[in-house]
Amino acid sequence: MTAIAVIIVNFDSGARLKRTLAALERQTFRDFEALVFDNASKDGSAEGIGFSSIRLRTIRHGANIGFAAANNRAVEEIDAEWVAFLNPDAYPEPDWLEELIAATRRHPDVDAFGSTQIDAGDPTRLDGAGDAYHVFGVPYRGHFGWPVAKLPPEGECFAPCAAAALYRRATFRALGGFDETFFCYGEDVDLGFRLRAAGGKAIQAAAARVAHEGSGVTGRRSDFTVFHGHRNRIWTFVKNMPPEIFWRALPF
Repeated sequence: MTAIAVIIVNFDSGARLKRTLAALERQTFRDFEALVFDNASKDGSAEGIGFSSIRLRTIRHGANIGFAAANNRAVEEIDAEWVAFLNPDAYPEPDWLEELIAATRRHPDVDAFGSTQIDAGDPTRLDGAGDAYHVFGVPYRGHFGWPVAKLPPEGECFAPCAAAALYRRATFRALGGFDETFFCYGEDVDLGFRLRAAGGKAIQAAAARVAHEGSGVTGRRSDFTVFHGHRNRIWTFVKNMPPEIFWRALPF
């Protein structure tokens, strides 16, 4: 059994996937395996991605089943204590996994950890430091757009952003994994909400860093992104908000 299995869901990500895998090849923490779950890409991005220095497997699915379902299927194919979710447009620094596993040792009672996301287009700016959630049902990436120099210290966040997150595999499965009806976007906030409702919490590991394009594959303002982002925001609120808050916050 490896300590960590890194899962990358790929769909027409072009050269980004190879860049992400090259970043994994440079990891200082070596007790990990990588699994690429390809959602029927048509751009050839899943072809010829062998890397000799890391344990890498590829699963080619016959259809695009979405980010949530693909990750769930991939989790069932691994045997590791921890599962790291990594987007193909997120490029981890060499000590990313080392810093995440160090955070698990500092917080042995915590089952979920987030990474610092730095804007891949502007390395002086943050792309996010953990997912936050407003009582009126609006999720957002905490500290989005802030200067990297003002990154908060390690601490609790509402939920880890699944672009680069670490979950204890047993806990992820006990929670039922990502909600597959979401398809893509918001499933990480929904999972984090359910984790908190079950009595768990998430830690944002400030030193674990990735450069992130942010909807680099789907497009930040594409019809796909806007539709799924807004629909899933409503679903997360309706599914998870406790009744005593739900009815008071619903009009807003």
